[in-house]
Amino acid sequence: MVQHFIVIGNPIAHSKSPAIHQAFAKQVGLDIAYARQFCPDDADSFRAVVDAFFHGGGVGANVTVPFKQVAYAMCAENGELSLHAQGAGAVNTLTLRNVKLYGDNTDRQGLVNHLQQLGWQLDGKKVAIIGAGGASRGVLLPLAEAGVAEMTIANRTVSKADELAQAIQPVLPATASMSSCGIDQLTGQFDLIINATSIGLTGEALPLSEALSTAHAYDMMYGRALPFLQHFAEQGASVSDGFGMLVGQASLSFESWTGNAVDTTHAMHDLQSSLYIITFLYFLSIKS
Repeated sequence: MVQHFIVIGNPIAHSKSPAIHQAFAKQVGLDIAYARQFCPDDADSFRAVVDAFFHGGGVGANVTVPFKQVAYAMCAENGELSLHAQGAGAVNTLTLRNVKLYGDNTDRQGLVNHLQQLGWQLDGKKVAIIGAGGASRGVLLPLAEAGVAEMTIANRTVSKADELAQAIQPVLPATASMSSCGIDQLTGQFDLIINATSIGLTGEALPLSEALSTAHAYDMMYGRALPFLQHFAEQGASVSDGFGMLVGQASLSFESWTGNAVDTTHAMHDLQSSLYIITFLYFLSIKS
């Protein structure tokens, strides 16, 4: 019997989650259908999509920008939350457990694991995170737990960056400090800058200061040339998109839904060439 899964987001057409989960399913011998689900950017629409999916027999849903905090609120009000989701204040994985919506967050493990695979050191480092939404909220604590000494949240709406910094500060290790500012006010030298917004998918560039530099730049998005990464690559920084993070967090979602652990290294190898072809064909189609 086919098991049904979706990923909900806006934008969503770029998502490689269907290909990744199909690769996982092939690896363990499961028959699944995994679809992208576009959703208007409001809480009521998101709730309607989630309700319709699970009432229709869906097994599991991934949640991407900009709905991770909405998913958290849904589970907090009428369902249950994992400890990871509670710590992040955001949900990226949904399932039904005992007829209740259950929210988890696998982003935090996926990002830190990928940064470590890249060989980028975190202990004692100075890190900036651009964005104050669910994606940013989900990784701040694990970055601090991995040893990051200084963290700055930068956001276009400064009040949201301030609110997030104030909310996270009490649960941070004593060795980690937190500050906030506007994106255009982010200046100086950092060891790592992470873009936790979806702005790059539209081709739009962030309002970055000329007085901002970094040794490493990481964009949580993937699937196309990203202006954020291009900007810092031209400065000589090491750069990476979020594909490795996606595969890592997806494997944890897949295991929680199906009970099957997968070999992510093997999956990454199988997916790389096919996903580059899919991405090329997709962007060719939208330009025609």
